[in-house]
Amino acid sequence: MDKVILIDKPAGLSSHETVSLVKRRLGVKKAGHTGTLDPIATGLLIVCTGEATKVVRFLTDLPKKYLAVIKLGERTGTFDSEGAVTATGPVHGDAKGILEALPDFRGKIMQMPPMYSALKISGKPLYRLARQGVEVAREKREVHVSELELLDYNPPFARLLIACSKGTYIRALADDIGIRAGTYAHITGLRRTAIGPFRAEDSLNPEGAGINTDAAASLEIDQALAFFMEELRTGAENQQRALNGAPFRTDTALSGPVRIKDARGRLLGIGTALKGLVRIERLMHLSS
Repeated sequence: MDKVILIDKPAGLSSHETVSLVKRRLGVKKAGHTGTLDPIATGLLIVCTGEATKVVRFLTDLPKKYLAVIKLGERTGTFDSEGAVTATGPVHGDAKGILEALPDFRGKIMQMPPMYSALKISGKPLYRLARQGVEVAREKREVHVSELELLDYNPPFARLLIACSKGTYIRALADDIGIRAGTYAHITGLRRTAIGPFRAEDSLNPEGAGINTDAAASLEIDQALAFFMEELRTGAENQQRALNGAPFRTDTALSGPVRIKDARGRLLGIGTALKGLVRIERLMHLSS
């Protein structure tokens, strides 16, 4: 089974546990997801099965959208409601401080990965070190926040709309916003509403009676990639070069990741096109 499945992750399950649940429900051995959601978070988790695991990184690169609820006046060790409160600050009756803080976090920003994250240092996930009381040095990373809007404010809670690049830590963003607003803040609710062109409202509940692989939320690999990746058809010679994993020349003006197909439209793999040269990234071994 080679599918790209849109899953609405429930609260309380980790992303890894959700993937395991999908594997059990579908009876597949190989599956992976395209971007971690914390256990308290809900919303869109894209799960790839079988050969579709080869396109995980291309889906992971897509931008994300979230609805976040933050609580002002408290900082926690995990930057969310699962951690113990480590500091407190004032809670203002109006949203002036938040509104003044938000512009500083739009566009390209440098962000410090939180200790409670799946990021690995020396092969160890940071959250495991954090649970042992160990804090290690991390380097700030550049991320891009294309949208950051206050939807409503009901002290001490604020609801935010966030659109951002891959690798953005929403918990760290909430913590930074709280400090910039002259207080503290942490996440109390988080829902991922979109990954690129894919929407949470189109996804399946993995805890239901079953996962319907005929549903609109269960996509063939080419069908899923077609939402954001151009198609490149090849003749016999370039087709053979592609199947051998060799780069080939073409007169295409396309640039970036492309879906490489044979003359009949069968998906052969993914390549990167630049100035007429196509380099093979991943080859597909599909039955049809």
